[in-house]
Amino acid sequence: MTELEFSRIVGKYRASVYRLALCYTKNAADAEDVVQDTFLKLYTGNVGFPTDEETKAWLFRVAANRCKDLLRSHWYKFSEPLTDEMQAPEADEESGEVLAALSKLAPKTRTVIYMYYYEGYSAKEIAELIGDSETAVTSQLWRGRKRLKELLKNAGIDEGSELCEQLR
Repeated sequence: MTELEFSRIVGKYRASVYRLALCYTKNAADAEDVVQDTFLKLYTGNVGFPTDEETKAWLFRVAANRCKDLLRSHWYKFSEPLTDEMQAPEADEESGEVLAALSKLAPKTRTVIYMYYYEGYSAKEIAELIGDSETAVTSQLWRGRKRLKELLKNAGIDEGSELCEQLR
């Protein structure tokens, strides 16, 4: 892979890989580490893909696996984060409520919801990327939507809002 091609891929997918890692880790510093590890693996590995979509899928799979490794590590289990807040860009009030509600979901559920709604993957594609069955992903989506609706209702977002309509 040439440096120009690598730079193009990093520019195109860095933000998406970062958001995925942030969904898993809920920590900006850890998410940055995962992004760096993911792109380092792409650069140093002998991998090449015919399409950008296959490259994106590979990056997501590597990032998800790296996040899982990090969350299982002994060091991570017994360390305390400096801050409990997930750092997210400033957004309107409703988006802020969604991010807060999303951060309260379990890591696997957060990831499935993120990949489905934000990245546009189907349940089958998500299953292949995270190494689960399609049925498990569909169940995670169903449970995640249900829990997210509850959290948004508790936050005062009306069930008739456009956001809640999208979760149906």
